[in-house]
Amino acid sequence: MNIAIIGGTGRMGKWMARFLKEEGASITIIGRNPVTVRETGLEIGCHATTDLNAASQAQAVIISVAIDSFEEVVKNLVPCTTKNQYIFDVTSVKTMPVEIMNRYITRGVSLGTHPVFGPGARGITGHNFVLTPTNTAQQELAGAAEAFLTRHGAKVSIMSPDEHDSLMAIILGLAHFISIVSANALVDYGKLEKMSEVQGVTYRALLTLIESVLSEDPELYASLQMNLPHLKEAQEIFIHNARLWTEIVEDKDRQSFIERMRHLRQRFEENNPDFGRAYDNMYRLINP
Repeated sequence: MNIAIIGGTGRMGKWMARFLKEEGASITIIGRNPVTVRETGLEIGCHATTDLNAASQAQAVIISVAIDSFEEVVKNLVPCTTKNQYIFDVTSVKTMPVEIMNRYITRGVSLGTHPVFGPGARGITGHNFVLTPTNTAQQELAGAAEAFLTRHGAKVSIMSPDEHDSLMAIILGLAHFISIVSANALVDYGKLEKMSEVQGVTYRALLTLIESVLSEDPELYASLQMNLPHLKEAQEIFIHNARLWTEIVEDKDRQSFIERMRHLRQRFEENNPDFGRAYDNMYRLINP
């Protein structure tokens, strides 16, 4: 299969190019910067171009660009599409990109997808994918995509774009928000070097999460935070509970602290049969 990846010079675009090439696909990378495009083509060993018209020769097109430039890219892509093409996007937000594809793409079949992992993954085995079809043709394409992904060991969920974004407000948005705010708190506390000398495993786990977020592209994370439609609600719930727990500690309300913590433990135990292994898993995360 001939596959064109628009935005293929980015980290996730490169990852997909390598993965699909290993699966036997013929890959064309399309990007804006001639130097970066040429270097990426040599790095991966595939055709690379700045000419968006190259997408017309592909059986499938993957759009791997920043959310903020997504609509512009789709509008420019439309003249290059054909009626037998499959067009996928891989953004971390789905409501807005899917609506844009449904509005502009009239030739071919588009499908919103989200590989819920980063370019550090060694493969797709054990990783989550979300597919967000909104009509019959997209549902059929989602079925074929699910078969391919599960055959390679991935876990696939099919849901509406809005449900996806509601979940990602927590899974990505709130997790990143907590990491960034925690990083700010540690810097403001002013004892980073000293804390590293006496850190325990829980702090090291927190630090690993913080540093993994801070090491990523700030523009990408800013775009995600600004475009997740349900994130404000998630942040408000978090801030409310931060205030609640702060008051419990300040009031030295030991009984409320214990009862609330026990209740939370019960809820998580009900949801996760491996809950009791979490502490050991944390040690393995820090000392693999």
